[in-house]
Amino acid sequence: MLPYDLVRPAGAEDDGGMGEHTEDQEHGVEPARPPLSEAHAREMTAGLREAMDDVRRSVAVLAARVRDAHAARVWVPLGHSSWASYCDAEFGISRAQAYRLLDVARALAAIHGAVAAGTELSRTRDTGPAAAAALDYGLSQRALIAVSGRADVVAELITRRLATLAHSGLQGLDTATVRAVVRQAVRDIRTTPPPPPADPSADPTAAALRRVVDDLAASSHAIGELMLEVAPAYLSDTEAATGALALLCEQIGEPLEHGLAARRYAMSGDRRALHGTVL
Repeated sequence: MLPYDLVRPAGAEDDGGMGEHTEDQEHGVEPARPPLSEAHAREMTAGLREAMDDVRRSVAVLAARVRDAHAARVWVPLGHSSWASYCDAEFGISRAQAYRLLDVARALAAIHGAVAAGTELSRTRDTGPAAAAALDYGLSQRALIAVSGRADVVAELITRRLATLAHSGLQGLDTATVRAVVRQAVRDIRTTPPPPPADPSADPTAAALRRVVDDLAASSHAIGELMLEVAPAYLSDTEAATGALALLCEQIGEPLEHGLAARRYAMSGDRRALHGTVL
């Protein structure tokens, strides 16, 4: 099974509250359990954290292997016509998932390159799975997909921030610092919509319309991030449309096509995702 975010958004069935309709009521009441001690709760939390870290590390290993396999055109000697058909035949995953794997691999490669350029931690260009696992930034597959369309922007931001720290001499560029810089840069790019096109029109009417479009795109990006909380990036459009996203769009009075477009825009950062729907 491919790794992806373990934690789903809390809903009526998993928010821990005592709602009118609980999972226990659906599947039968379980015997009462003794109260959980703080020590046991901390132990369980530590185990959960370790499992989440394992999933994130596996994303790095998977990305490195995907990158190497695609670069080697592994599907050709096996008789497949394309990367997508190879992934479908060998792993049973859809075309969309196959290309999302490439998005993850390319985003992580750009981040590796930025770290190598901005620090003295590594001067090697080893792209093997072991090297990728060693450079674990704690990034989920969803986070990498979300910035894949702006990987160059993320890389430039990471390089600049690491270089600034290195030149300041105020803080050593140890693994923890590099990890924190990378995670913050990814978070900053994810939460900031792409900038509007350059060279604004000198025509006041056109400029005013451009501002309206830019505001609409920014709002759509924010809506898309919320849509991803309900329908994570690893789901295809079809899976998202037949799941909780359809119900959410119905509840907020938003056409499903608009919700899907905003979700695609939040994942890719490409404003063309909104053409024909929101814009």
